[in-house]
Amino acid sequence: MAKTLDVQVEAFRTRALDGGPYAFVWLDALTQKVREGGRIVNVHTLVATAVNANGQREILGLDITSREDGAGWLAFLRGLVARGLSGVQLVISDAHAGLVEAIGATLPGASWQRCRTHYLRNLLTTVPKSAQPWVATLVRTIFDQPTTEQVRAQHAWVIDALQAKYPAAADHLDQARDDLLAFAQFPREIWKQIWSNNPQERLNKEIRRRTDVVGIFPDREAIIRLVGAVLAEQTDGWTEARRYMGLDVLAKARLRVIPGDTPNQQQLPETLTA
Repeated sequence: MAKTLDVQVEAFRTRALDGGPYAFVWLDALTQKVREGGRIVNVHTLVATAVNANGQREILGLDITSREDGAGWLAFLRGLVARGLSGVQLVISDAHAGLVEAIGATLPGASWQRCRTHYLRNLLTTVPKSAQPWVATLVRTIFDQPTTEQVRAQHAWVIDALQAKYPAAADHLDQARDDLLAFAQFPREIWKQIWSNNPQERLNKEIRRRTDVVGIFPDREAIIRLVGAVLAEQTDGWTEARRYMGLDVLAKARLRVIPGDTPNQQQLPETLTA
């Protein structure tokens, strides 16, 4: 039984990624405990999810790394590119160590969207607890704006509003501008889908539900077997489900608004390949 499952999972993990271009990719890492060398150690399960050319979600890959660092992400992304990952325009993730550099090295032309949910949690640590609800409400107004220009203008306004009382928060938000507002380059219809890692978080909950039953894995192969089976099952489910993004929206997404454009400048198609 286990051997049969291993074969199926390995086929899933190594299949050709021929459903591209994969315009949007979500990346995340989950920590698992495993027995190695007579000790219980933490390892990191790297997972990549994307929207394929048909507008449906698809899990691209899964890998295990000893450390969640740039080397691990670089090897993972190189493996995906070798299998056919291409056409990536935006990568959405938390601020994992070394990930942005790995994206730049393997997916030239792709932007990075820092998950707004996790970013806000980090930002709130720079202000007193009593001020956190007000600051959170203020920052959320950035994402309530209806146009790209208004999103950027509101971001600047919030920085000014924070500067007098909470300069550290203002500087933090200013430095995060490009990474936090990358979503605004794309069609308004999909902003909620691409400005955070929340779609990946829902998948993570299902993975944790299954892995928590095991607790400590006997080896890395056991992690791959269980998590890989969950991911393969989820991908099959997505294949039968309605499109996650419409084909018309994906077509519009290929016309990216370049940051810094003036209203009189034309939006030019940008060819992005991995």
